[in-house]
Amino acid sequence: MLDRIAGFFRLIGRTIGRWVRLLFAWAFWPFIAARGWYVQRTWMIRLPILGLIGLLAVLYCYFIWQTQVWSGFNPSFVNEYRLSERKVAAGQELPATDGAAKSCQRSAIVDVAADLTDFNVNQNAWISSMLLYRLGFFGIDWDHTPFLDNKASFQRGVNQAVRRTSAELVDSLGRVRGTSGINNDLQDARGKLQFDEYSWYFGLNPFGPKTPTPSYYRSAIESLRKFNTDLANCNAVFDGRADNLIQFIDRIANDLGSTSDVLADRSQNHHRGWFDTRADDRFWFAFGQLYAYYAILAAAQSDFSQVVAERNLSAIFGATMRQFQAALQIQPAIISNGREDGWIMPSHLATMGFYILRVRSNLVETRSVLDR
Repeated sequence: MLDRIAGFFRLIGRTIGRWVRLLFAWAFWPFIAARGWYVQRTWMIRLPILGLIGLLAVLYCYFIWQTQVWSGFNPSFVNEYRLSERKVAAGQELPATDGAAKSCQRSAIVDVAADLTDFNVNQNAWISSMLLYRLGFFGIDWDHTPFLDNKASFQRGVNQAVRRTSAELVDSLGRVRGTSGINNDLQDARGKLQFDEYSWYFGLNPFGPKTPTPSYYRSAIESLRKFNTDLANCNAVFDGRADNLIQFIDRIANDLGSTSDVLADRSQNHHRGWFDTRADDRFWFAFGQLYAYYAILAAAQSDFSQVVAERNLSAIFGATMRQFQAALQIQPAIISNGREDGWIMPSHLATMGFYILRVRSNLVETRSVLDR
């Protein structure tokens, strides 16, 4: 009996070994064939090929470094703004001091939007438009692989929140509705932030040289900061009315609701545990949105401080911030998309979706209080 059991396990071991050898043979035969061709060439052919291989090795080392090192990543970075020390709403005149020129309160929302974009393209490389990211893994989109795409997805999630915010700044927050024109700096920032996230120096559609994505986003940073400088000098407008805050919260709630729906679809229909190669980019896109919206909404509480005080919203804003903080504590090393009732592989997408819905629920409640 023991011999049969031992024979059964030896058979399993031999089968696994055979499949592993076949897998390695399939994966490495192109390199073995290329080596056979290479050694038969002259040095006139070998040297350029060797140089190309060396260049690719350097580029891949740089690419891997940039995807794995997250400079400036800090889910609590909003604390650095000391928003609680601001006593005046955005755009309102600051108390005069002897001999000082007239000045107004800067917008914390605009500061945060500019800093988030700076974090994406200056403190870090913008991964989605890097050449090796565009080329993929042997032609396979990096988003369809289980590695090297987390930071790119996170950055796009942050950028999605900043894009949404820039649109609201142009349409309502940065102008007095019906009595003032659109602010040119905010309009320029919105246009630049809407630019394609995947552009490199050269493209095929249309064919020819292009301005890469980070250049547009850096220009948007300058426009946002110029607006805030004008606002601080009382030469621009920030319309901190309750109806503008209602609309802003509505847009954020809808944006998060859309992301929650994407997570739910992936969780329910593709639950392959640790083997779902799209789970990580879905998770980190949602994480990036929450990372950005946490700071943006904290800034909104400061910019709309007069409305918050009049409607007694401090408690519900505080609860919303705590929900964001709880969600941002979820940082698993490997993302798993298991069944929600499974007992081996966790369901990180369902967990993230749960926290997003809790945040969204608080935003809906905030909106209902404002609308009374």
